[in-house]
Amino acid sequence: MILRLIVNELTTRGWLTTDALRPYTVYSSSTDMDMESTVDSVHIPSNFRAAKYQYSDHPSASFILDGFPRTAGQALQLDHLVPINFVVNIETPPEIIIGRICNRWVHEPSGRVYNTTFNPPKIEGKDDITGERLVQRADDRPEVWEARLKKFKETSSSLLEHYDKLGVLWTVTGNSSDDITPQIFNEFSKRFGVVEH
Repeated sequence: MILRLIVNELTTRGWLTTDALRPYTVYSSSTDMDMESTVDSVHIPSNFRAAKYQYSDHPSASFILDGFPRTAGQALQLDHLVPINFVVNIETPPEIIIGRICNRWVHEPSGRVYNTTFNPPKIEGKDDITGERLVQRADDRPEVWEARLKKFKETSSSLLEHYDKLGVLWTVTGNSSDDITPQIFNEFSKRFGVVEH
């Protein structure tokens, strides 16, 4: 579905065109069309691999994908559409991530988020505006995030290896956005020219 959205957005903007007779489709059933291969439980139809996509290399035809692809299989599918020229891998120690998340409290009706270490409420356990009780979400527990981080590491290793082999992977380390953001802007400037921030 994400690939369909990407194709739709890029073709709508005129940044991606194809001479294929049939539109791009990802089939979810092995009985649909004739299948050439399967990647990450998503079937790739033979007409997708045969399609010839042309992409714009104009500077305005630039975009950022955040959180996708998540697996090497998804990256391979994306490779059939457009060349990816820069991949940022952000590394933050797991204990920092878990510490931040476990100190997060939410005012459910409004969605306001507090953190007891760097953005605490004025009155402990109460929303600053309404005075209502703050809650901790069930998925903000340490054991939940330890499992999620472990799974992420397992699934992302082949993805990072894929982009490393293509020579587009760049890793930044830091404990906060104050550490990481300036490094990312500097790297963008080096690779692509002046970046406004």
